[in-house]
Amino acid sequence: MKGSRRFPALLLAAGLIGGGVALAVDDPAEMLPNPAQEKRAEAIGAHLRCLVCQNESIEDSSAPLARDLRKVVREQVSAGKSDQQIMNWMTERYGEFIRLAPRFSWSTALLWLMPALALVAGLVIAWRATKHRTVVTPAPLTDDERARLDALSGRE
Repeated sequence: MKGSRRFPALLLAAGLIGGGVALAVDDPAEMLPNPAQEKRAEAIGAHLRCLVCQNESIEDSSAPLARDLRKVVREQVSAGKSDQQIMNWMTERYGEFIRLAPRFSWSTALLWLMPALALVAGLVIAWRATKHRTVVTPAPLTDDERARLDALSGRE
């Protein structure tokens, strides 16, 4: 009896945890009737940046521009264009910034290489800081200093 009470709670928890990402498709009419095409459109949209939100894909954003871009992607998928053709069209129209993961090129080389450069710079700084650190040992106290210390600490 006790186990049967836990089952609905576990089912609910599994649904909440493993429910997946909720997409921002506001209107069911926005979705394509063909499930395979809809899945392709969602996959393409997941790689396109919302130009309003900037750190969300157009599939995750509920901004009006993202909704318009989702519509364009779905129209192009319905028209039979390939994923690459759609991505190229979006990039030509909005620039490389529309891609959540820009292609590697000379203009994006610094963007892609910056994490590695920062890691190397950090390692060099840490190595130099530990290599050039000198341990300074204090000079021994003179007899006058030791007597004054003893007087101050009450150990006369």
